[in-house]
Amino acid sequence: MNESGIVLYMIPTIVAEGTDQDVISPQIKDIISNLNVFFVENIRTSRRFISSLKLGRIIDEMIFIELNKDTPESVTAEELKKLRQNAGVISEAGCPGVADPGAVAVNIAHQLGIRVVPLVGPSSLLLALMASGMSGQSFAFHGYLPIDKAQRKTKIQMLEREARQRQQTQLFMETPFRNNQLLEALLENCMQDTLLCVACNVTAEDEFIKTKTIKSWKAELPDLHKKPTIFLIG
Repeated sequence: MNESGIVLYMIPTIVAEGTDQDVISPQIKDIISNLNVFFVENIRTSRRFISSLKLGRIIDEMIFIELNKDTPESVTAEELKKLRQNAGVISEAGCPGVADPGAVAVNIAHQLGIRVVPLVGPSSLLLALMASGMSGQSFAFHGYLPIDKAQRKTKIQMLEREARQRQQTQLFMETPFRNNQLLEALLENCMQDTLLCVACNVTAEDEFIKTKTIKSWKAELPDLHKKPTIFLIG
């Protein structure tokens, strides 16, 4: 039951620069056109995203409330309690609430009786899984792996065991400027016949998605430096 009468829309944004007109649906554009308040991971990026949609809105008349990993939950709760109109949540990239601090706003919204409506849009995680050829029946996302070399090795070997024993696809990511180091760690610590999918710059013109064995990857290494990438083990 929607006790407050207010709706919080989960608004997907682009995962690759310059793809606004290709991947953002008319439904999303229509909803943004009718909202004035947005909870956003990055104010500057969100303003630029909405401007790129060419909706005829005056950006300075919109209210942007920062919601990132450092935002105290109490601050978000107070802002949601003050809402007297529908609002949106916008992630830095992809779908809000998925590996994203927007989940905090959603949890509070449910407690306050605010209806939450997720909108269809690009998710690099699901798009990578769809194109990987790996199991979509059972999968797990692990976010970022440890930076420490020994801890990373242990984590990679654990994920490989999970993939083999449970027939479960393991998804994870890295900060773009450390992608090549993660790829090297995977090649060093996984078994030769383990399947690895590398999904880089998903939805962009130079999108690169390939699934090969660890042994095959060693023969041809892509350069993933500073390119948003999802890694999958199956």
